[in-house]
Amino acid sequence: MKFGLMTGATFKGLTVDSIVALARQAETAGFASLWMAHVRTIDAITALGIAGRDTTRIELGTAVTPTYPRHPMAMAQQAMTAAQLCSNRFVLGVGLSHKRVIEGMLGLSYDKPARHMREYLTVLRPLLRGETVDFSGEEYRVAGLSLNVPGVADVPVVVAALGEHMLRLTGEVADGTSTWMTGPRTMAEHILKHMLPAASAAGRPAPRVIGGFPIVLTHAVDEAHAHIAKSYEIYGQLPSYRAMLDREGYRGPADAALIGDEATLRRELARVRDSGVTDFNAAIAETDSGAYERTFAFLASVQREFA
Repeated sequence: MKFGLMTGATFKGLTVDSIVALARQAETAGFASLWMAHVRTIDAITALGIAGRDTTRIELGTAVTPTYPRHPMAMAQQAMTAAQLCSNRFVLGVGLSHKRVIEGMLGLSYDKPARHMREYLTVLRPLLRGETVDFSGEEYRVAGLSLNVPGVADVPVVVAALGEHMLRLTGEVADGTSTWMTGPRTMAEHILKHMLPAASAAGRPAPRVIGGFPIVLTHAVDEAHAHIAKSYEIYGQLPSYRAMLDREGYRGPADAALIGDEATLRRELARVRDSGVTDFNAAIAETDSGAYERTFAFLASVQREFA
């Protein structure tokens, strides 16, 4: 299991310079990847592309960019530009977002999201490989569409897939999934159960499972739990995440977090690894003064134990 860092889930004071600095810091500390959430602040694809100019090894990916606001052509063009900037270390994470965002905030239709994602990927994936796309569907109709970005032969795509239909689609056509608020038992008994057979049937390699988890190294467990419960409260109210919490038997988002001393975190990380997660995506919680630095240093020091 590789270790990565998550950033951008909250957007107070987020700047491109801070993303570049974090990418450099994470690379120096030996982390395999840095994943940036696409929320209502700076554009994640752009910021990671720029970070790629100041790094040489670390993988950079979005977790995740919503599909509805961007035509597949626009998404592919920006992703391939970021890949060129990163010397092909960029991974495009895409997702449906949520009905309350797409319909409630943006005023777009959220009807038949699984169909939308299938058609979206049908147009997107060939574009990312430099192929010409002709497709006529319910939502997208394109003819003779292509891109030519020098030095970029393909861009890996992971999908924020949680439901059965989306997981099967992801296994069939994408390179993996990026999850959030999903516990170890649900990873093994739901995420992998539906995604792996679909990949196998399509003749594709086993997909990546990028598991995002809040985590904090602390002895003040109750205080940290309360802090995370408040900070991540919204995720317990969004249907797709609520379904994953319910599957795991969690009361709320704080139950999905890894909280405790070094021995506790080692046990929890082992559970995550053993569930089939290939990439642990750490959303380090600043629950008290120095918590971020402690947790960052701990994760950097134990990476080889879980490889």
